[in-house]
Amino acid sequence: MAQQRGLLIVVEGCDRSGKSTQCENLVAKLQQNGMDSELVKFPDRTTQTGKMIDSYLQHKSDLDDHAIHLLFSANRWEAMKALSEKLNNGTTLIVDRYAFSGVAFSSAKGLDLEWCRNPDIGLLTPDVVLFLDLTIDEAEKRGGFGQERYEKRDLQIKVREEFMKLKDDSWKFIDASQSKDKVQQDIWNIIETSKDHLINTIQPLQFNLWK
Repeated sequence: MAQQRGLLIVVEGCDRSGKSTQCENLVAKLQQNGMDSELVKFPDRTTQTGKMIDSYLQHKSDLDDHAIHLLFSANRWEAMKALSEKLNNGTTLIVDRYAFSGVAFSSAKGLDLEWCRNPDIGLLTPDVVLFLDLTIDEAEKRGGFGQERYEKRDLQIKVREEFMKLKDDSWKFIDASQSKDKVQQDIWNIIETSKDHLINTIQPLQFNLWK
């Protein structure tokens, strides 16, 4: 019998919505339940493109908006071979930010939405997208807001609007203003209720994002 591939679960949301914490919690929970799982973060700041992105995000360098968008996309593309191998070997991947963030942030800055989508056409398609929804008023109350380049009120409001243009039936929305434990429980309930369906209907890996 062929080995079952892992699931590609993407976690998205505006800044300070608790994505990193909830991604780590979900990986731990899946592992506790016997599923081989790993955390993946974009941008990967350890690669050459990632180091350039990190410098930009920390205000240590400036780049044209088109150029930084393409760097974010390249950062995802250079990971695709390794990610597909892990998925085909049965590992479920929890991805903290993906192409949806790249498009939402760049288009929120005024770039054309379709132009922003084009570099990511053909990336791995997620099995499910978990969107941690948080109002800007709640985000501003959280520690660290405003430390990086994109953490500005007006931009974050626009980013959420752009995210809403990208959603489809694979997206599940979670109220991120709740306690961490409640958010974690809501995420797990979604995974529990959809896991069997996802596994039973799972298809070979699809490199057709936005095709």
